[in-house]
Amino acid sequence: MSEKNESSRNAQTPQKNYRLKIQYDGTRYRGWEHQPDQETVQGKLETVLARMCDIPIEEIDLIGAGRTDAGVHARAMIASVRLSTEHTPDEIRDYLNRYLPDDIAVQNVDIASERFHARYNAKGKTYQYTIFNGPVHPVFNRKYYTAVENELNVDLMSAAAAHLIGEHDFKSFCGNSHMKKSTVRRIDSLTVHRSKGYIYITIQGTGFLQNMVRIIAGTLIEVGLGRLSPDALPGILEGKNRLLAGPTAPAKGLCLLKVDY
Repeated sequence: MSEKNESSRNAQTPQKNYRLKIQYDGTRYRGWEHQPDQETVQGKLETVLARMCDIPIEEIDLIGAGRTDAGVHARAMIASVRLSTEHTPDEIRDYLNRYLPDDIAVQNVDIASERFHARYNAKGKTYQYTIFNGPVHPVFNRKYYTAVENELNVDLMSAAAAHLIGEHDFKSFCGNSHMKKSTVRRIDSLTVHRSKGYIYITIQGTGFLQNMVRIIAGTLIEVGLGRLSPDALPGILEGKNRLLAGPTAPAKGLCLLKVDY
């Protein structure tokens, strides 16, 4: 069938709302969301969807559950998009995976309810920050962790993390100094554990501010190195000043694990 006939057929097909589950290596992307003249995950996906439907890319509106920063990875980003196509969900998945670069993969495509919205319907997200803690860092997965050579005290890091659980004003942990909206967020779970040379900071919450997880990770690293007391965390929260918290940990150690609905 010619592209002209394919386009005509798709134009006559009622739109459906689709839910996509996507994983990606964010190393070479300027994050999820569109950036002028920059490669983004959203941009790559929309380009292929537009090609599949034979329509201008401006007519594709792929909505992600969140906006991961440049260099951040995802194992299960959820997105929604309305398409007019006769392709089945599995055919859409296969078409996307055929033409996407090998650092992006669509795991599932399903027909969603008409009211489903990947961002507005999300009830929570789980992120994990990975640290390799040792003198000789592994080579082959180096794009997915941050290396810290000096010994980190996981018990102190866990004690500090406990102060962040619950609903707080996380202004001190926000990378946007001009944030005008509320900086109150709720963390439901925040754990730190060591396994075979790696330290994993796993955080689940209803929503996160810009760079919030990476600033929390950077602050906990400072605690683990003995540069900051766990008891300093309540004061950092109360101070509502970005300068009080630790540095923003590198993006490559962060991965979106799950979105809850």
